[in-house]
Amino acid sequence: QVQLVESGGGLVQPGGSLRLSCAASGFTFGSYDMRWYRQAPGKERELVATISWYRNTNYGDSVKGRFTISRDNTKNTVSLQMNSLKLEDTAVYYCNTERDAIQFWGKGTLVTVSP
Repeated sequence: QVQLVESGGGLVQPGGSLRLSCAASGFTFGSYDMRWYRQAPGKERELVATISWYRNTNYGDSVKGRFTISRDNTKNTVSLQMNSLKLEDTAVYYCNTERDAIQFWGKGTLVTVSP
């Protein structure tokens, strides 16, 4: 079955960097788009970044120029490099993919940006 496992979250100061990773299994990873979402306390889940199976990328307006999504189809992983982190980037970050109109989610990894 499809499994997505995020890692790399933690506590970081404003202006700092973190790199999140998502290990995928149970499907033909290289054939599917992958996404990172985030959900801050009291807010709706927000799409952060998308990388298509052919490596086209798109970003939410709030992270453009600061975050970079990438994928390694040999390792079945998708990563999110987050630079110049802000207080408002604090959230649980989720890895996501869709197959046959079904959404699959990881359990998330917490990123806390705090002085």
